Amino acid sequence: MVEQGLVKESVFSFWLNRNAEEEEGGELVFGGVDPNHYKGKHTYVPVTQKGYWQFDMGDVLIDGEESGYCSGGCSAIADSGTSLLAGPTTVVTMINHAIGATGVVSQECKAVVEQYGQTIMDLLLSEAQPKKICSQVGLCTFDGRHGVSAGIESVVDDKNGISSGLHDAMCPACEMAVVWMQNQLRQNETQDRILNYVNELCERLPSPMGESAVECGSISSMPNVSFTIGGKVFDLSPKEYILKVGEGAAAQCISGFTGLDIAPPRGPLWILGDMFMGRYHTVFDYGNLRVGFAEAA
Repeated sequence: MVEQGLVKESVFSFWLNRNAEEEEGGELVFGGVDPNHYKGKHTYVPVTQKGYWQFDMGDVLIDGEESGYCSGGCSAIADSGTSLLAGPTTVVTMINHAIGATGVVSQECKAVVEQYGQTIMDLLLSEAQPKKICSQVGLCTFDGRHGVSAGIESVVDDKNGISSGLHDAMCPACEMAVVWMQNQLRQNETQDRILNYVNELCERLPSPMGESAVECGSISSMPNVSFTIGGKVFDLSPKEYILKVGEGAAAQCISGFTGLDIAPPRGPLWILGDMFMGRYHTVFDYGNLRVGFAEAA
């Protein structure tokens, strides 16, 4: 279209109408933006990976509190072809816990907390380098190139009765525990409460199929979840990130957050699907290789 001169600008933009009562489902504009469907100005961020409309994103906030996982930066993709919001299991588990979503109980995670929880806490309090803690306690090997850890290939550990498969899975569980503990230490929680909280998180890991159920009656008391893009905070309210299926007593409510773990350097990665793009009018600026978001109207 651009090459044939059929459009004024080399951009396209999405407005997704989230009001199911209205006839018009939304609008995709090729070659421009419709000023009727957004308020204020768009916040633009440069594309970092062509082909995926990928850009850099800051931290994720749960009820205004930083999760800490993306404080050093994460990548994100705005994707109209994804219905939900996909992100690192570490953060999605924290969100699941905060909104009371059901999850999968991870025995590997519980084993880490039981056997290494206090040691991890002591290392964090002694200001050890967080990325190296899981290798210090012997659950991961430190990969200096990316500053991340990798699972140790192990044989059966007769002393602790940990089989090879369980031990391999304990490396990512340990890394999640480090982030969760850091988050709670920043909030000045006591050590006992932190260990209890992390143990509770071990029961809230997102299911492999993605959907975690929540109580429909508690939506109004759930926290906002926010994304930092271009230095600006973009909030999503519970009504915007919870999917309600059916009506009345038969209604089911599902968390819009699903786990997605992409290893560095490509990840950590978030996919901001229709739940995000419904709240925020999205401009894909091909001419300037940037993506923009503004409050939808």
